[in-house]
Amino acid sequence: NKCKPGKIRTQSGAKKRFKMTGSGKYGHNKAAHNHLLQQKSKKQKRAFGHTMTAPAVYNKQLKRMLPGM
Repeated sequence: NKCKPGKIRTQSGAKKRFKMTGSGKYGHNKAAHNHLLQQKSKKQKRAFGHTMTAPAVYNKQLKRMLPGM
């Protein structure tokens, strides 16, 4: 009876928040665009629409959390 290695799982929280771009960077949406929008300026709300790239410092961590991507 051989021992099988466990499957590598993607971290589901990271899977929902990050996508890999074509250049190999990780993109994510800005936070705070779901509620309490009445008091935020138009400029602020427009800026929430743009995606951002995660800093390169986190690439190693994100690669570990998202092995299949």
